[in-house]
Amino acid sequence: MSHVTEPGGEASHPLLEREAEILAIHRAVDDLYGTSARGPATRRGGVLTFAGSPGIGKTTLLAEARRHAAARGCTVLSARGGEQERQVPFHVMRQLIQPTFAAMSEDERRDVLGTWHSIVAPALGLTAAPKGPTAPDPQGVRDGLDWVVTHLTVRSAPVVLVIDDAHWADAESLAWLTAFAARAEELAMLIMVACRPDEIPADAASLRALMGRQGTRPHELASLTTSGVARIVRDTLGESADDVFCRECWAITGGNPFEVVELVMKGRDRGLKPFQDNIPQLRDLASAVKGSGLIDRIEQLGPSTVRLAWAAAVLGTAVPVSIVGNVAALGEAQAAQAIEQLRTARILTVLTSLRRKEVVDFFHPLIATAVYRSIPPGVRVAMHGMAAQALVDDGHGAGAAARHLLEMHPEGDPWVVQQLHQAARDSFSAGAPDAARRYLARALREPPEIEDRAEVLFELGSANLLHDPLTTINQLRTALEEPKTEQNLREAITYRLAQALGHTGQLEQAAALLAEEARRATSSRTRLRMQAEQFKWNSVRVDEENSPARSRLLAQFAKRLTGRGVAERHILGLRAWDAALRGESAATALEYAEQALDGGMSWTDQDFGFEVPAVVALTLMYCDQPGRAEELFNSAIVDFESKGWRGAHLSFVYTLLGYVRYRRGRLAEAEDFVRNGLQIADRIGQDIPAQWYAIGTLIETLLARGNVTEAKKVARTYKLADGFPKAVVYPDPQAVWGKLLLAQGRIDEAEQHLTEAGRRLDLRGTRNPSWSPWQLDLALAQVTHDPEQARATATEAVARARAFGASSTIGHALRVAATATDPARAAVLLQEAVDRLEQSPAACELAHALVDHGIALHTMGDPHQAAQQLYRGMETASACGADALADRARAQLASAGLRPRRLYTSEQDTLTVAENVAARHAARGLDNTAIAKEMYTDAHTVSELLSAVFTKLGTDRPGLRRALED
Repeated sequence: MSHVTEPGGEASHPLLEREAEILAIHRAVDDLYGTSARGPATRRGGVLTFAGSPGIGKTTLLAEARRHAAARGCTVLSARGGEQERQVPFHVMRQLIQPTFAAMSEDERRDVLGTWHSIVAPALGLTAAPKGPTAPDPQGVRDGLDWVVTHLTVRSAPVVLVIDDAHWADAESLAWLTAFAARAEELAMLIMVACRPDEIPADAASLRALMGRQGTRPHELASLTTSGVARIVRDTLGESADDVFCRECWAITGGNPFEVVELVMKGRDRGLKPFQDNIPQLRDLASAVKGSGLIDRIEQLGPSTVRLAWAAAVLGTAVPVSIVGNVAALGEAQAAQAIEQLRTARILTVLTSLRRKEVVDFFHPLIATAVYRSIPPGVRVAMHGMAAQALVDDGHGAGAAARHLLEMHPEGDPWVVQQLHQAARDSFSAGAPDAARRYLARALREPPEIEDRAEVLFELGSANLLHDPLTTINQLRTALEEPKTEQNLREAITYRLAQALGHTGQLEQAAALLAEEARRATSSRTRLRMQAEQFKWNSVRVDEENSPARSRLLAQFAKRLTGRGVAERHILGLRAWDAALRGESAATALEYAEQALDGGMSWTDQDFGFEVPAVVALTLMYCDQPGRAEELFNSAIVDFESKGWRGAHLSFVYTLLGYVRYRRGRLAEAEDFVRNGLQIADRIGQDIPAQWYAIGTLIETLLARGNVTEAKKVARTYKLADGFPKAVVYPDPQAVWGKLLLAQGRIDEAEQHLTEAGRRLDLRGTRNPSWSPWQLDLALAQVTHDPEQARATATEAVARARAFGASSTIGHALRVAATATDPARAAVLLQEAVDRLEQSPAACELAHALVDHGIALHTMGDPHQAAQQLYRGMETASACGADALADRARAQLASAGLRPRRLYTSEQDTLTVAENVAARHAARGLDNTAIAKEMYTDAHTVSELLSAVFTKLGTDRPGLRRALED
């Protein structure tokens, strides 16, 4: 609806008995400017809250606050919640922001909002909701609103943000406000909020928390004393008003400022003399000020005026005069006359909107509430229907009409279903799925015509997917049972239902659904797509009965595919992932990953999901090409943020990007990314997949850094040991828990959990130590008490690693195998581990192997070579952020009588001249000996140069040519 330039309804009387509140406002504005009675100070913002009963003067106080702030030169943004607009998404936010953009052209708005335009402009009503299958999630829109308000604050500082009647604010605006308020102080912004504490909705706990922010109570506005009431009486009716009359005014109104002012204004209009003898007439007037008396007074103005007041109450705040007249079924002259009567009676006020139209509003919300409640129920419902039609006809759109349609009785009207359906789509596009759910649920009750019912159920189920997936399942199952459902819609329902089942842990049912629908399908392309989805959900089932059989079937499918369409590329991507999990050769996994990527894969295709692109990227990482994996995840972040998807999708990608950095040995960066991912997951909810991924990766990273205490804290905070998820999560949570127990020296418990994790993973055919190095951690636990068993465990892990063929995996396995053998054999294994790891991008694992090799060489009596390896291992560990490992190398050097030299550091991603030359020779296919000859150096130096190249570029030797081209 329209938004006015100035809110109305303030009394012209001076503020009485509000000195403490006004002082608090003045001090807060002084803090905003960095001034105080004591002189210059740091600019400081904050939150100022006011609470009180209806009519107590909150609106008048905030009007004074706006006036004072504007007089001081502040930019003032103001808004007011509306009793009738609580279900209109972003109603309050639009009032706050639209005035700033009202005078701008569309191009100017796009320039100011930049990349946030497509995300926040629909929410703010600055542009029509875009058409398309994707929409921003609520967190993305809130982040965008954060940016907009922050930008305005920086550009137009100092800023004062004023929100009146916050108890009536829409849920979307309230969610933004209560989250953003914490930033007010750092931004030097002043936020002032007023509400009726007894009317805060039960589901608005965040507003209640804001009113008592940081343990402080809001400023509670008290009723006026007899002296305050007497001042208003004498200012209005004359100084001759006697004390008894003034006290009676106070007694009748309870000192409520609104009622006092209304009472004495009515007395003035009637010519009432303010003396004791006229108290009976005063009491008669008081009954006309509120409740039934107010309604009787309006009815005395005539039926046309009553209808116009009813129309205004139904339509809500700041409604164009023409629409009010239409809903009241009055002609232009009749409407103008009725409005004038209501203005004179202090019922309505006329204001000017941002679009320079005359709009009407009630003089006070108390009057609006009383009028609305006085409308006969049948008439009220009919007027809501008329309001919806009038708003659509006037070009305000389905979104403006929707709240009125919610109040109507279901009558099977296709127009109502159409408008609610469109309003739901607009709400989705604006990042308000809760509103979309309300509209679709109401459309379903209308009900829609039989051929439209499945589509409404589908969209309602889709809207509930993240909020209430169990309800989604019921709605989508019902949609599938609808008799008149076109094939394309039936397929879309099937895919979304499978998602809902998968997200609620019902993976077996998801796979069974897809198998059943694939059998029903008549199109070979549809069957292929269904089978792709079936493979996807089966791949994450912990309880899958015959995982090897599914892998064989997947392999047979993949052989026949060329990657012509998205479904084929997804199957190829799943085949690459399956090959990596099962420890087939890295070359095989890479071949299928390349085929999947050839032709492109979208991160934001809601029908196909982002899971397959993610596992293809991880396949590249496990195959020693983490640089390419990072490229894919970085593109995912760009895609998600451009769409406003800043919830679970972004959490996953930040976590997985951190996982890639962890594997590359960039541990500080890894920890940063994963903590960001976990923070987003925490905002969404507890015990969700995104959280499990982040918890395990964060613990792995902290252990690699040597921070066991913090890793324990994370595990304890998120109750890692209390139960492990039933879906496949990586890194495997039980294996991570076992590794943490090992780091704490709890050997028996560690061995138990690692053994259980290994047994479970082996049953699924997940045998690749690159994916889950449970065997390697188990060997480290066993070596403390059973070296023979440890040797057998490590030997099998080495065999699995060699079968996979990635240098990082082989090197890691060899390093662990060295712990379970004699010193001479250990030195040999560690030398090979170093050689292998130098051919990989796994810097932290290389540091481990170098340090272990140095220690082994020192034990074998070769101090010179030992020192070289220890020095290099210490430098590499420090560069990785593996502090405990660097300390271990430093201590070993000191115990050998060697002074640790100053650590050498270099740019992490920039190749030196020598590294660049060696890399280009290697990309041409030369081996290290040939490269050494070309560079007039030795093969050992070339090996070290190329090791740095692989680490910096995030690739191994086979991927070097591509990495250099990029």
